[in-house]
Amino acid sequence: MEAELTALAVSGATTLVGLMVSETWTQARDRVARFFARGGDQDATVEELVRSREELLAAGAAQDELAGADIEAEWRTRLRRVLQADPRAAEELRSLLAELEPTVDDGRGVSVHNSVSGGVQNGPVVQGQYFSGLTFGAPGRVPPEQGAAGQ
Repeated sequence: MEAELTALAVSGATTLVGLMVSETWTQARDRVARFFARGGDQDATVEELVRSREELLAAGAAQDELAGADIEAEWRTRLRRVLQADPRAAEELRSLLAELEPTVDDGRGVSVHNSVSGGVQNGPVVQGQYFSGLTFGAPGRVPPEQGAAGQ
């Protein structure tokens, strides 16, 4: 069970730090603070989260990966302590992470990589997923190589 709580703390800290530098942080901050405060002083927790976010943004601007890792480690340790102290916190954290994590690809998206090679292209190259009604060039005009072959 200890390994499961540690993995949950790692996942939680990673998500928390990711949220701190995202546009959704303002909405997430108070919910995260409630989780950490556990009925205690939520304002103090909000102040700590704000301080960590400012340090994280400064570390990002300075390209200081070590400082960013230190902030994540600090919150990972705090998460682990909360999880060890309160058995109900694990389910609460899982639920909170599910709500706050960015949406996961549902498998309907398509990843495309196209490469055009092999010589000269004598016409347009179109990349995409769905096309209909495409027309290129002048209507009724037959390319020379097709006109000669058709005669």
